[in-house]
Amino acid sequence: MSMVPDRRWTAIGTATLAAAIVAAALNSACEKPAPAAPPPTEVYVTSVVQKDVPVYLDMVGQTQGYQDVEIRARVEGFLQSMDYQEGSFVQKGALLYVIDPKELQAALSQSKADQATAQARLEKATNDVNRYTPLVAKQAVSRQELDDAKAAQDAARSQVDAAKAGVDKATLDLGYTRVTSPIAGLAGTTLVKPGNLVGRGQNTLLTTVSQIDPMLFRVGLTEADYLKIAKRNQSRAAGAPKVTGIELTLSDGTVHPQTGTVNTVDRAVDPATGTLGVQFAFPNPDHVLRPGQFGRARVLLETKTGALLVPQRAVQELQNLYSVAIIDASNKVGFRNVKVGQRVGSDWVIEDGLKPGERVVVEGLQRIRDGMTVEAKPAPAAPTAAAAVVQTAGEAK
Repeated sequence: MSMVPDRRWTAIGTATLAAAIVAAALNSACEKPAPAAPPPTEVYVTSVVQKDVPVYLDMVGQTQGYQDVEIRARVEGFLQSMDYQEGSFVQKGALLYVIDPKELQAALSQSKADQATAQARLEKATNDVNRYTPLVAKQAVSRQELDDAKAAQDAARSQVDAAKAGVDKATLDLGYTRVTSPIAGLAGTTLVKPGNLVGRGQNTLLTTVSQIDPMLFRVGLTEADYLKIAKRNQSRAAGAPKVTGIELTLSDGTVHPQTGTVNTVDRAVDPATGTLGVQFAFPNPDHVLRPGQFGRARVLLETKTGALLVPQRAVQELQNLYSVAIIDASNKVGFRNVKVGQRVGSDWVIEDGLKPGERVVVEGLQRIRDGMTVEAKPAPAAPTAAAAVVQTAGEAK
């Protein structure tokens, strides 16, 4: 037998080996490299701040004049003139309107004539009594005639009194034709123009004069808010002054330069609204405040010592449960329920659940979960009110 290999089988083996090498090369080319681990999620954090915080009670209300006096027509007649400028300040006793006095002047003249007639009758009756008195003693006239003279004298005296009352009333009515301001204050727009008939069947409302320095600010306190103030005052010594230093914020966000005091408190809680009416008095020397303005009064209740503060945007609320995301020393996330207190500016007072210095997430809450490792960066400082105003003005341009 020959030891020389068969060339046909050698060629087949060589082809098989080449195919295997090509297949291995193709498999190596199709395999992808393992993906790199994603970087940690970036969040912004801030530390829990501890400081003394004033606790305020804010109350929404409306201004009203210290005195709002309705000026009404007290006699019937045609309005002859309006003698003030609408919306101007008037002094006490200033003339506001004149009602045509002619009819009332005639009525006064008639009353004076009636008084003179009654006075003449009284004089005649008095003379009769004086003449009959000595004649009765001499039996020149009967006692009956003297008694009749005395009765006539009494009747005449009553008529004089009635006539005098008529003169007084007519004089008073004539004085009502000149309508003056009973107080110094701001006179409103007129509701009746000259030429109109006023006072027929009712006291026609002409205008309103308001005393606006000081100005009253009326609010409705809930029972809970009232108890906060009442309990605070209860702890004070007897004879302590009323609450003072009350701030008034107007509708444009500015604070009234003058602080106020408590003026009056209603006797009882309104059962329909569950509120107690309270009036604060604010000096208004510049007459900036006008009746009917809305605003917010702020009363300092107490100063909370060592309160813990976090930004409001760091607190999440779900079904009256509040929570924050805590970042520990190893940058791991942990969610914790907290008890919130009063809002102070853009921060929230935390009553329970946090410690001073702990880091809470203020931005990126939607991208994290419990136990997750993150990259914590300090949160930028919140813009001041002045900067916000500047930025808003720039955006408006």
